[in-house]
Amino acid sequence: MTREQDLEALIIGAHALTRIAALDTHSETPATQWRTLAILRESGPQRLGDLARSSRVTQPGITRLVKTMAEAGLVERNPDPDDSRAVQIAATEQGLAAFAAWRTEIASTLLPRFAKLSDDDWAALRRTAQIANRVANDATRAEGP
Repeated sequence: MTREQDLEALIIGAHALTRIAALDTHSETPATQWRTLAILRESGPQRLGDLARSSRVTQPGITRLVKTMAEAGLVERNPDPDDSRAVQIAATEQGLAAFAAWRTEIASTLLPRFAKLSDDDWAALRRTAQIANRVANDATRAEGP
């Protein structure tokens, strides 16, 4: 396989595992909610338009999502310190706790599917996760706020 094919396989596998976990947990929470909380956790408060771009959601879509998430106590709207006409969306403690619980739930749900892996396979997964997270963190830092 080429390096490009290796990355494609990793991405497709990660997406498939996320779908399987959602089905196994019977979760009806939209993936965009978790993606939005992840972005806010990693990057801090953001204006609605920036959050829409980062979440890959349309402006009307993110407006609806943020409204629903705010009503559930997962995010809050705060005045933008740089522009009094604008607001920034921030994850609440409740939102961050829900995101952490979801990550724990999908990991524990998927764990039995990995039960037959060898120690070498687990070491390879651990190293792959470390590398993927390092590359993602570098990309996030390069993008800036």
